[in-house]
Amino acid sequence: MDNRKLLRIGAIGTVVTALCCFTPLLVIVLSAIGLAGVIAYLDLVLLPLLGLFVLVLITALIRKVRSNG
Repeated sequence: MDNRKLLRIGAIGTVVTALCCFTPLLVIVLSAIGLAGVIAYLDLVLLPLLGLFVLVLITALIRKVRSNG
């Protein structure tokens, strides 16, 4: 996979997941569409997903530094 594309996916995924994880945005949206029962499981999905996107971002940054140096 292209390093720029990997960096973009990692950055966007980290920002979106962090936004949903640390703000009540996703809770409000799920409650508004009638899926309030799913709210209890958000931590089981969002925290590992945040970790995954951070790892993708770190991997892309390491690859970028190694290719430039």
